[in-house]
Amino acid sequence: MKENMSVGEVIKRYRKSKHLTQEEMASRLGVTAPAVNKWEKGNALPDVALLAPIARLLGITTDELLSFKDELTDEEINQYLSNIQKDLESKSFRHIFLSVKEKIAKYPNCEKLIWQAAVILDANRMTIKPPDKDNYEDMIFGWYERCLHSKDERIRNQAADSLFHGFIRKKDYEKAVQYLDYFSLENPERKRKEALVNSKTGKRREAYRAYEELIFRAYQHIQMILNDLRTLYMEDDNHEMAKKLVEVSSSVASAFEMGKYNEVCYGLDVAAWERDAAWTAQLMGEILDNVETIGDFTKSKLYQHMTLKTINPNFSAGLKQKLLESLEDEAFNYMQGNAEWEKLKSP
Repeated sequence: MKENMSVGEVIKRYRKSKHLTQEEMASRLGVTAPAVNKWEKGNALPDVALLAPIARLLGITTDELLSFKDELTDEEINQYLSNIQKDLESKSFRHIFLSVKEKIAKYPNCEKLIWQAAVILDANRMTIKPPDKDNYEDMIFGWYERCLHSKDERIRNQAADSLFHGFIRKKDYEKAVQYLDYFSLENPERKRKEALVNSKTGKRREAYRAYEELIFRAYQHIQMILNDLRTLYMEDDNHEMAKKLVEVSSSVASAFEMGKYNEVCYGLDVAAWERDAAWTAQLMGEILDNVETIGDFTKSKLYQHMTLKTINPNFSAGLKQKLLESLEDEAFNYMQGNAEWEKLKSP
């Protein structure tokens, strides 16, 4: 059923689906055929006492008869929001705001509509800057607050995000912090928002440290994803992409200033998988030559506010010894007789 279908249109549609004439319907309801005709043409509405009998006769609910829907489909919401955005280019902000308010009153439980309409109005309120832009704030923020109770985590988080940034704009940092509880402690967005508040409230060092920790964790997360993706391509025998991801991992290590060792340590598994003797020897040589740089990221200014433990020289020495011992592993049997490989065994 299309949204905004009139009562008369609903009656006509379902009457025909039941293969009833206007006369037959009128007879069963105890009214005249002209009365039914007037309903369907929109010239009159059925008496309230007739709504339930009409609905029963047509096999629908009274809500359907009155075209009431608790929810809109995603397609209907998207189309409505698209129309709002277009209308804001030619109509007054107040006019659009009032129409949205009316729409939300009609669908008070449609959380996706409420949340996204509030976002559009809030954003345009700040860009268009109507003379009375602050007069809309309470209502828009109120819509966000309603969405905080949604069963949909995404809607809750987005509403909390909008409220957080709304109060940041107002420089009400104490109020903004209250919305951090809608983000789990493990969610990096929570930490980023805490850093933003710290940067605005004089806690600059704490803000720097939090941002740096986010960068450091992001690096680790990215490399885990790249490793998993590389493994997947290897399982599917895609040599081109496996090698491509080795290059990406090395570039990421360089961009995040993780030190030379971390730039060259990727790819050994791919080289062994391909049984590429020249590449294997090259990579192992670079890895052994740069073992001492494994902790160079602790010297990077990117992480200068973090407390990072320096790598003990004994750890580097131990790692190098294990790497040398791995030269004899069965996984590298294909390297037997390779001159460069034999040189690595006797540094």
